[in-house]
Amino acid sequence: MKKDTINSIIQGDCLELFKRIPDNFVDMSFADPPFNLKKKYNSYKDSLEFKDYISWCEKWISEMVRVTKPTGSIYIHNIPKWLTYFSAILNKIAFFKHWISWDAPTAPMGKTLQPAHYGILFYAKDEKKIKFNEIRYPHKRDRKTGYLLKDYGGKKAKVHPFGPLVSDVWTDIHRIKHNKNRDPHPCQLPIHLLERLVLMSTDENDIVFDPFMGTGTTAIAAKRLGRNYIGFELDQKYVEVSREKLSKTNPDSKIGNNWVSYYLNKIRTLRNKDWDSIKKYFYIPSDRKLIDKEEIKLIKPKDMNFQLVINKNNSQLYFESLK
Repeated sequence: MKKDTINSIIQGDCLELFKRIPDNFVDMSFADPPFNLKKKYNSYKDSLEFKDYISWCEKWISEMVRVTKPTGSIYIHNIPKWLTYFSAILNKIAFFKHWISWDAPTAPMGKTLQPAHYGILFYAKDEKKIKFNEIRYPHKRDRKTGYLLKDYGGKKAKVHPFGPLVSDVWTDIHRIKHNKNRDPHPCQLPIHLLERLVLMSTDENDIVFDPFMGTGTTAIAAKRLGRNYIGFELDQKYVEVSREKLSKTNPDSKIGNNWVSYYLNKIRTLRNKDWDSIKKYFYIPSDRKLIDKEEIKLIKPKDMNFQLVINKNNSQLYFESLK
């Protein structure tokens, strides 16, 4: 394995490039392959016969499992139709953990239920050795009043100050819908979606791998969180876009010494085990009942690149750069 392969995006066919990666080398594998829906990419079309598509997928899925460490995680993002076939492949060579349902509605297609989610298959290379971090996301609150939207049935005094543990249904991360936020790629994912997976399955300096890098989302998420990355991408234009974006990305998504995910100036994800270290930066109401209507507030620290501030309605927690 050449040293210049780590922290690089390599142009070429993934099945050929997989030969460069040794067995049990990366800490997390993530794939968002073409959906075989006849979408037009920059230099290739997403259109194969059914048997050819499944045969091709079986090859790169097997390679993903091969290069992942026994402690590592394997994630595949796709539409439910194809994930049913992918799970059949993975069940032979890895261990099922979760089917994550990502709430991302699309337009009705007629004579069927409206598609309202994408799936992310989560598999372990070794179910007894897998590395896993519990993660939390902010409480959902009414925008005007700041009150908690969820009814905790008289148990609000016991809720976590920051937010609940993440389940296998994700409704707080949305698709990229505005063209001003998109790269020239038909299937771009939100960076904070990948950051959640990275925080859940890796530690600082671990290696995150993506055989279909597109315009660099997985690598950017990894770099922002202090991880290493390896990416493959068939299209040279997408490789160039990825490299340009990565040149402007810094590993500085931190509160103190703890990595967190933020997007649009709002914290999206933090690791549960880091809370005891992070909470010293916040003012938390002594009366736990106030959590219902008063968000935790930041005590401005000296060793942070970012600060948390509250909006005028005291209802939203924002993450702003001090640079």
